[in-house]
Amino acid sequence: MTFAEKVNAYNRRLNYTGTLPEGIRIMNPFRENDTVLPTSKLFYDKFYSDEDPRKLILGINPGRLGAGTTGIPFTDTKRLSSFCKIEIKDRSTHEPSSVFIYDMIHRYGGTERFYKDHFINSVCPLGFIRLNDAGKWVNCNYYDYPELVETVTPFMLSNLKKLVALGIDSRTCYVLGKKNALYVERLNKGNKFFEEIKIIEHPRYIEQYRSKQRDEYIDKYLALLGQ
Repeated sequence: MTFAEKVNAYNRRLNYTGTLPEGIRIMNPFRENDTVLPTSKLFYDKFYSDEDPRKLILGINPGRLGAGTTGIPFTDTKRLSSFCKIEIKDRSTHEPSSVFIYDMIHRYGGTERFYKDHFINSVCPLGFIRLNDAGKWVNCNYYDYPELVETVTPFMLSNLKKLVALGIDSRTCYVLGKKNALYVERLNKGNKFFEEIKIIEHPRYIEQYRSKQRDEYIDKYLALLGQ
């Protein structure tokens, strides 16, 4: 099987059937939105239709405006159209993290070169939303809720095993965000998924708090990813 065929099968099977803490819901775009599986398949067929291993980059868990809409981590509809030439009709999303990632990909050498070398996914491949004080459902990160971490750890452990089995170069894993990396290191300690874990600042943090230094952070990404 090609890398694309493995990823597409992985996405089709993604499901969470366990319990969740009160006030938190799972977000599974592959089952909640009819356009996500066909769109993500177009993407993976375009960039991953070979049997070459990739280096793994791990985010936290999908957000509503990126992978929650497209099924592709750190890829909103605008970047999917402009950089990957894949359209989603009647939907337009803008995610700051996606802007940073695709600016970095452009400097790396473009989408074909970057995705030939790397595969981006998340420690938890499904997202979480919580009910805030205003009564609205908003994105949340798994590590901010200890009860959630305890509940979904078996699912995330199983997910990492499945990601490695796709054909990952397991010598190095690049993890986005320090809190996220601490959790991955904890899981890796007992399972030895990766020989080495390298931590990179999360794009959302850079865009929100370090935007004046974003070019320096892109340089750091490129240096760590082998450019």
